[in-house]
Amino acid sequence: MGIRGNPSPVPGIVNRRDGSSPLPPAVRTLLDQRQRLDERLRILEEPVRIYAGVFHAPDATHILKRGDPMQKLEEVRPAALSHVGPRFVLERAATEAERRLALADWIAHPDNPLPPRVMVNRLWHGHFGQGLVRTPSDFGFNGDRPSHPQLLDWLAKEYQANGGRLKPLHRLIVLSSTYRQASRFDARASAVDASNRLLWRYPPRRLEAEAIRDTMLQVSGALNRRMGGPGYHLWDYSGYVIVFKPKAVFGPEEFRRMIYQFKPRLQQDSTFGVFDCPDATTTMPRRNRSTTALQALNLLNDPFVLDQSERFAARLRREAGETSAAQVCRAFRLAFGREPSMIETRAACQLVQGHGLAVFCRALVNANEFVFVH
Repeated sequence: MGIRGNPSPVPGIVNRRDGSSPLPPAVRTLLDQRQRLDERLRILEEPVRIYAGVFHAPDATHILKRGDPMQKLEEVRPAALSHVGPRFVLERAATEAERRLALADWIAHPDNPLPPRVMVNRLWHGHFGQGLVRTPSDFGFNGDRPSHPQLLDWLAKEYQANGGRLKPLHRLIVLSSTYRQASRFDARASAVDASNRLLWRYPPRRLEAEAIRDTMLQVSGALNRRMGGPGYHLWDYSGYVIVFKPKAVFGPEEFRRMIYQFKPRLQQDSTFGVFDCPDATTTMPRRNRSTTALQALNLLNDPFVLDQSERFAARLRREAGETSAAQVCRAFRLAFGREPSMIETRAACQLVQGHGLAVFCRALVNANEFVFVH
């Protein structure tokens, strides 16, 4: 007569009432091995799952009533904007490759005026802080009207005439009288054009976050000029997980240009992120410009700025000796590209003698002349 309870895992062997196993060690080892093999087999039998695109013929495109995808009207064939550049219309059965090639040919066609205009407008934006069209990614009806439409068209023609090369246009712009104007304020001109839309003076503007950081590293002598290769992290990195905790100590690897900085989404540089540095979640054709208390506090008290001020001071001692006047003169040349006036020299020497060279260096990188282009 059998003993009541759970059935034995091995035929012919009965479990005891108290739950203890009478199995010999060799049998238990074989059962454990079988269990592991069954688990391994189950994993191997599962299909591999991946996220992948599937190529198929392009779907039909319809005009949508009020933009509602459930209210389809007549079908439209693949084509370009009818009023911009050369016209083309493809057959409904055109493949994806044919459509992409036709679009690329349309964009690069010499008779298409839009891409050259967009390109030279972005170039102008880089030199003056705003483009001739202030919406660089929108030249349509919802965008801004050009302040100088004839100039925009002429620059676009010059761009095409130079075979799409940018260097001749850079030279043309920076050698122009408009670019070489002073930024001095003129009350009469401001009464007519307060926003300086017609460029009656060079528009003063603050440097971007990247330029402020790179310039600070340059004047302190700590800038790592190595180009290319992997970027650098400002966060603790352990294995395959990045913990967004700022590093406590920076070294030569973190002193490369900010363009090489690893930029996670929704996480800003703790020092220069407040200078309207966009996050990495969306595209931003034009950066915002704000003035906040955090910007001033970061430039004054941030550990990175304090460290660079000390390095700047050490550089001045190496290159200018221990004389305060020589240190001040060298510092002005490095930070501002000019000699200090007598009043500036006297005040700077008093600051150095009273509070130390590093404090003077920190004052220089906080000056408007350092972070603004005039």
